[in-house]
Parts: sequence; structure tokens; C-alpha cells
Amino acid sequence: MAANLLRKIGPLPPDITKVMVNLWPPFWGACIAVQEFGENYRYARVRLKRGLLNMNYVGTHFGGSIYAMTDPFYMFLLIHILGPGYIVWDKGAEIDFKRPGRTDLFADFKITEDIINNIKDKTAAGEKYIFSLPVSITDTAGEEIATVEKILYVRKK
Repeated sequence: MAANLLRKIGPLPPDITKVMVNLWPPFWGACIAVQEFGENYRYARVRLKRGLLNMNYVGTHFGGSIYAMTDPFYMFLLIHILGPGYIVWDKGAEIDFKRPGRTDLFADFKITEDIINNIKDKTAAGEKYIFSLPVSITDTAGEEIATVEKILYVRKK
């Protein structure tokens, strides 16, 4: 309900959006927090804090929490970048776990001008465009813990 209201209000400054996303109960409860939204929503940095609420049986990060830290962010960024003239959905994902996460984890999401131009070109005549974007999850030492390939759906309204 709150997310729907936010969309109707229109784009908010990234700092205000960051606070609101960080108060969202599923993220708050899973120790997931946006550390930064870049200017014009071209970038997001997300942190998964290691804690009792997101550890698995063997004391490392629960895989579901690792995936959850990546779930909405490409969709979220593209909705803000493309505006109300486009429909953007998460369509799927594939996660590849490389090693156990034993510290805080980080994911950086970047939307380049090339990605935006490609989306606009592919959807110009109203066609749907299904594509994937990768994101790497790293630990505090910069070691890659997992990679996620997010599959997105975009089309003009």
C-alpha cells in the first residue's frame, strides 16, 4: 500500500527514497539497507548486515536474504529513470552462490546510458523487451560471494 502511494506521489529525491525503502518491514527485518541511491537513480548500493535474523544453520548468510537484497533494485531504478510512460517488471532471476557469506555483504546496481538507450530503442514501437542485468554480491573484503542475473520486462504503456 505504501509503495503504491509513493508511486502516485511521483519521484522523490534519492535521499528521501532511501529512508523510506530502509523503513520497509521486509528489508528492515532482514537487515537489508540501501546505503546510497545515486543522482537520477542511476546507481544503488545495498548492504546486507550479518546478524542473527539472516544466518542459516551453519552460521553464514541465508541464501534467501542474499537474493532478497537484489530483488527489486534494477526494477526500482528503471521505474524512476524511465518514468510513468513505461511498465517495468522483475520477471525472474538466477543466483550463483560462489562462497559462504560470513561478513556484511554489498551489491552495487548501475544503470548506464547505453542500457537506457537500448531499452528505449527496443520498446519504441510498443514491443515488450525482456533482458537481463547482472549484479555481483561482495563481502567486506571485496570477495565475490554470489552473482545474480536479474531478468526484467519493459514496455511502453
